[in-house]
Amino acid sequence: MISKEKAEHYTWGKGCDGWHLLKSGEFSVIYERMPPGTSEIPHFHRNSRQFFFVLSGEATIEIAGKRETLSTHQGAEVPSGVPHQIFNESKHDVEFLVISKPPSHGDRVIFSSQASQDE
Repeated sequence: MISKEKAEHYTWGKGCDGWHLLKSGEFSVIYERMPPGTSEIPHFHRNSRQFFFVLSGEATIEIAGKRETLSTHQGAEVPSGVPHQIFNESKHDVEFLVISKPPSHGDRVIFSSQASQDE
């Protein structure tokens, strides 16, 4: 059994949190929290396919240049190789799950001078 309180925790971006609920060779499940006004950097994954599912709050996700707003209990799939970015443009925290198959760590390519970065 796993809980957010007992899961491996990490921070990313400007005050964002992640908890590894499941890390396996086949797929991963991460619980993430983003404060208002934060965002991930634009990137894609060479092999990993991802599904974002909002648990609370509202997130904006851009997939292949198209923006969608995800509210509580809504989700979106991001196929491998497709550029994407998630934003919290609301006034409240957003909490969501990121499910990746295979795990996305070491598979991320950022649109910048860096070739890649581990998530």
